[in-house]
Amino acid sequence: MFQGPYPVELLTNTQMAEADRLTIEGGVPGMALMEKAGAAVARVASQILAKTSGRRVVVLCGPGNNGGDGYVAARILRGQRLKVRVAALTPPERLRGDARQAAESWNGPVERADCCRLNGVDLVVDALFGAGLARDIDGLAGLIVEELNQWRRRTGQQVVAVDIPSGVDGTTGAVRGVAVEADATVTFFRLKSGHMLLPGRQLCGQLTCAHIGIRADTLEKIRPDTFVNEPGLWRPALPLPKVEGHKYSRGHAVVVCGGASFTGAARLAAGAALRAGAGLVTLATPREALAINAAALTSVMVRVSDGPDGLAALLADPRKNAVALGPGLGVSEETRVLAETALAPSERARAVTLDADALTSFAEQQARLWRAIRKSRGPVALTPHAGEFARLFPRCAQDAEGAPRSKLDQARAAARESGAVVLFKGPDTVTAAPDGRAAILPYASPWLATAGSGDALTGIVAALLAQGMEPFLAASCAAWMHARAAQIFGPGLIADDIQAALPAVWRELSDA
Repeated sequence: MFQGPYPVELLTNTQMAEADRLTIEGGVPGMALMEKAGAAVARVASQILAKTSGRRVVVLCGPGNNGGDGYVAARILRGQRLKVRVAALTPPERLRGDARQAAESWNGPVERADCCRLNGVDLVVDALFGAGLARDIDGLAGLIVEELNQWRRRTGQQVVAVDIPSGVDGTTGAVRGVAVEADATVTFFRLKSGHMLLPGRQLCGQLTCAHIGIRADTLEKIRPDTFVNEPGLWRPALPLPKVEGHKYSRGHAVVVCGGASFTGAARLAAGAALRAGAGLVTLATPREALAINAAALTSVMVRVSDGPDGLAALLADPRKNAVALGPGLGVSEETRVLAETALAPSERARAVTLDADALTSFAEQQARLWRAIRKSRGPVALTPHAGEFARLFPRCAQDAEGAPRSKLDQARAAARESGAVVLFKGPDTVTAAPDGRAAILPYASPWLATAGSGDALTGIVAALLAQGMEPFLAASCAAWMHARAAQIFGPGLIADDIQAALPAVWRELSDA
């Protein structure tokens, strides 16, 4: 099976603290966890130094267990005959618990962090603050972080962060005041959502998730509902063709096209749907655009569909079990009625994917769309980018107290409000289901920022829904396949290249 480098579950700060607590209550001493955590940090630091021939290390230690991990790492690195200095925000004698014990195991001097000079240093270990940082970094600690970042930029030397770069919120990925810019981050047991969400992800550098003695069955009590969007999440549900299958068993997707001047977007979606595995794809086109579309398409069927009545007639065939609409339709009342037509209850449950103009058309009439979604018998996926999301879900930007929500929490709130799976696009794409599950895509090619890229994604979502894949997993899988196709193609990508690269994506998933 094709797998990413990380365990699939993502934890919040609270859930990670609970995992630690349950493990310690189960008989594993907290100091044993700290020793393994510090050893993992030392291992990554040693690997970096081996490549650069560096030997001089400074470990910046904070007032909590993150600092304790730093003291352990410092002791181990010194045991490897490296030149290690420790600089602390808090005097060791004022530490408590395991952090105090870890500090006592360090037999070298401890400098004041605000007086520590980094001249001639080859690597810095950031063990100031961990993922559970409860307030913004400011004052003296803020100055230390800023000086560390300036040193890194000026010298080109590297920083290894313990758990998460100091100043990054482990749950939201937000910067709390200022944050360390790390080249590598070593976290423990499971990644946190803040490792995946921007801007946190960009500050982490190369991520390592180390096993430190917390058992995997601890997750049964924590029950995480956020995941890394990697094949390990959805691969068992992926609809691969069967020897005894046929085109009708692989689903029939319909993509609704706009007027003669706006046909390209729908064709991109239709072509991607076919490459993404739908057995049949039909482009529902206005008569005025029939000749244009017929001349441009071969494997995709073209059928006349003028307005809502034409679409209703086309969808009367129960074998057409998935519809995608929005790209190139225009923002109008007719687009709203077309969406309602697609969502109308039918003899056979029909999946609907709404994107682009189909979303913006309901920007001032959200309740109308939510009613149609809830009446629909089939699964519904919404695929907004940031602008469309803001127009369609203005109430999801803040929580009940008026505090700004993370992208993850915004997507979850939107899924609850709409009753649909929401694929919130961007460099940290989040997929969320009404039941609370969510997945964060761990990477995205900057070349996907090109016209028509989102239209291709719409087609992939529709195709996987047409093949009967569970909606949350289908949307998550589609986002991954879309990003992976761009990664395979590489620089110079345009939207047409996404569907061209999909066979290579399928080969990876099928051969694994």
